[in-house]
Amino acid sequence: MAETALVWLVDDDRAVRFVLAAALRDAGLRVAEFEEAESVLALIEQHVPDLLFTDVRMSGQGGLKLLERLHAHYAQLPVIVMSAYTDVATTAAAYKHGAFDYLPKPFDLDQAVAAAQRALAQRRSQAAPPAAPSRPGPRETELIGRSAAMREVFRAIGRVAASGLNVLITGETGTGKELVARALHTHSARALRSVVALNTAAIPSELLESELFGHEMGAFTGATRRHAGRFEQADGGTLFLDEIGDMPLLLQTRLLRVLAEGEFYRVGGRELIRADVRVIAATHQDLEAKVARGEFRADLMHRLDVVRIHLPSLRERREDIGLLAEHFLARAAEELKVGAKRWSAKALAAVERFDWPGNVRQLENLCRRLAVMAPGREVRVEDLPFQRETAVPAEPGWGEGLRRWAERELAAGRSDLHAAAVAELERVLFEAALAAHDGHRQHAAEALGLGRNTLTRKLGSSRRRRE
Repeated sequence: MAETALVWLVDDDRAVRFVLAAALRDAGLRVAEFEEAESVLALIEQHVPDLLFTDVRMSGQGGLKLLERLHAHYAQLPVIVMSAYTDVATTAAAYKHGAFDYLPKPFDLDQAVAAAQRALAQRRSQAAPPAAPSRPGPRETELIGRSAAMREVFRAIGRVAASGLNVLITGETGTGKELVARALHTHSARALRSVVALNTAAIPSELLESELFGHEMGAFTGATRRHAGRFEQADGGTLFLDEIGDMPLLLQTRLLRVLAEGEFYRVGGRELIRADVRVIAATHQDLEAKVARGEFRADLMHRLDVVRIHLPSLRERREDIGLLAEHFLARAAEELKVGAKRWSAKALAAVERFDWPGNVRQLENLCRRLAVMAPGREVRVEDLPFQRETAVPAEPGWGEGLRRWAERELAAGRSDLHAAAVAELERVLFEAALAAHDGHRQHAAEALGLGRNTLTRKLGSSRRRRE
């Protein structure tokens, strides 16, 4: 049987040590208490604990200094910092020096115990630190996937890139349409020239014409100098027009003329400008439906839609989600200069089940957030925001049934409603967890996120209430 984990608790407040030590022991942990950092430093060379809690402000050496010294010599020892004086500088300093977690006082004891269990679980799983991520290539050429849908996208890029044909890229917002456009440019004969991007939905309609074709000095109020538009900037290269479905009809007419003739005038200009540009357009909208409603020119759509590449949504390529999640988490750690993290198996499974309405962009943003905000070296299920948002039981009528019961009891004048509801909730949860794990209390407790001793104590209390 594995030895019970040892926790060292450093705080010069005896009351804090007493209540926190009691909670940790109740969770099945061994606890040693210290009043100051100097005692810890004197003993740690003889025996390193499994986890250490420390206050920030103490007589003698402070907790942050202790944390810094421990992290320098015992990097694998998780340290949880506590402080009643919470401010940005203190919190940032704690994490900078390697704190596993930061608990502002007063904190909930269950929160402290959960943090301890999490730190210990991570330490047990860290036979070796996560491997340093391989240095990613240029962001603009990152198209990752091994699903059948993405293999088809890769084949299409390979066939079309060198052709010079105009391409229309379709797909939901956040699927990576600009990455496809840049890949088409990178693998084309135009790769040594510029690829210029313009999101037509992000530019006010009155400025879009100038952005596309440029303007002469004095062409309108505020035009203090000649400005080269995106077509001129992309001469010899590629122009990527994102969200082409939002382009105003008047500009669609002018764009069609430029695509047909390869020449245009700047706004307010008389000089005919020629530009050799390959146009790649993208949209998340149904252009055929917009044509039918008279909102998009059919001849422009056909001019743009010489070749169409459709990017699948993330929920349509679930086998790629785990691969992308691991890649984005590793890259975020490197870019943000924070410690590398790994996914727990349960967290990665939850990520793969999620529908990702924002697609790859949403997943990448989540990984950047977790690289900074998730405590420790492992991302777990409770770190995922969509898991917390859906943590309320999903059984239809569950919450409504509870509401009706509470309303009836309150109308009847009952005064101990909270205790009764909590007792019944715990009874149902405990019975379900024990049944699911064949009466094995340790496994049932882990499934509920409790310590075995906590579950045993609560079962005893529940049994005494019924008796």
